[in-house]
Amino acid sequence: MRRTVDAEGNWRSFRHRNFRILYPANALSNIGSWAQRVAQDWLVLELTHNSGAALGAVTAVQFAPVLFFSLHGGALADRVNKRKLLIATNFFAGLTSIVIGLLVVTHHIQLWHVFVGGAFLGIVTALDAPIRQAFTSELVGPSDVGNAVSLNSANFNAGRLVGPALSGLLIARFSTGPSFIINGVTYIFVIAALLAMREKDFHFHKKEETLGTVREGIRYAQARPDLYVVMLLVFFAATFGLNFQIFNALMATKIFGKGPASYGLLGTFIAIGSLSGALLSARLDRFRNARFIIKLGMAFSIAVLILSIAPTYTWYGLWLPFCGITALTMLISANSYVQTKSDPAIRGRVMGIYLLIFMGGTPFGSLLIGYLTEAIGVRETVATCGGISLVASIVIWIIFKDKVEAPADLRVSSVLP
Repeated sequence: MRRTVDAEGNWRSFRHRNFRILYPANALSNIGSWAQRVAQDWLVLELTHNSGAALGAVTAVQFAPVLFFSLHGGALADRVNKRKLLIATNFFAGLTSIVIGLLVVTHHIQLWHVFVGGAFLGIVTALDAPIRQAFTSELVGPSDVGNAVSLNSANFNAGRLVGPALSGLLIARFSTGPSFIINGVTYIFVIAALLAMREKDFHFHKKEETLGTVREGIRYAQARPDLYVVMLLVFFAATFGLNFQIFNALMATKIFGKGPASYGLLGTFIAIGSLSGALLSARLDRFRNARFIIKLGMAFSIAVLILSIAPTYTWYGLWLPFCGITALTMLISANSYVQTKSDPAIRGRVMGIYLLIFMGGTPFGSLLIGYLTEAIGVRETVATCGGISLVASIVIWIIFKDKVEAPADLRVSSVLP
């Protein structure tokens, strides 16, 4: 009987109609997104003759808008209708993907097109991500947020099982264009799902008009050591360790001498672990605290270090699932903790800060990684990134392990003067 109840608990977010409608649409979109990620990286390598620096630069351009727009996206999430904003961001993201795909198919693509398309997608993502994160609580209510985040991550990484392998096959047969176009079409299903939702089924919280600025979100996070410690850990892990698209592309081409199909398969390997980590995280609600998340950061960093010494393509692929499971268990735990431990009235702005820290270091990290792969080698760069993340995790543990208890009353008025 206990096992049955636990199993039902793993899927409890599906009790909510709006969540059920959006979930399969997101599944299709996630497959398309992962297919495009692989295609974009391969396209850059084709246009630049396997330049690691160019690949890092494109990634930096795509994530740079997070530095300027994610906080504003969080503020928008607290002020206006999230569903309407998500319809707009999905429309523009889909349109951008289709345009790039058509440029590839018609043989008009140039490297600057990829940079411009990446920058525009970065702006859309920077606005979309905090809104999407805060929207989860409106779909399922505060009691099921942690479970919904885990299921959404499982969905995201199930797409990673299919998307990279599909993209690798499409690239080998038709070049990179179809992957972009397929991704653009999948956004139509997300928009349709958002339009089909019922307003009465949303879980709204009472808005407080005095809490409308980005600055108050920053002050709230600064007053919560448990939140900013988790964000600090995520910054180092994401900036240096979570660069598997770059690592895999360069390891596949420069170290193992593989083609697009083999490169795409590496994305599937890591997705096996990522999906397992997402499903495991659905059962870890009672373990989610800042100390546990720091320990997960150490485990992830060690996994990246080991990855750097994999002697063959086979061993590299076999170790990727371990990297995936440690990465996703850490990230889902961090995401769920920040959402569930923030006052709902300011949650959008807190998630904007979280996503700024999560993705904001990527532009600098990607440029550094691109440079290091040319200067010291691919394996050495992977090891350096894992080492930086591990040292940061250990230092954070030593300094903050006794300062990370969440306050009993999480309301803004109880935290800020």
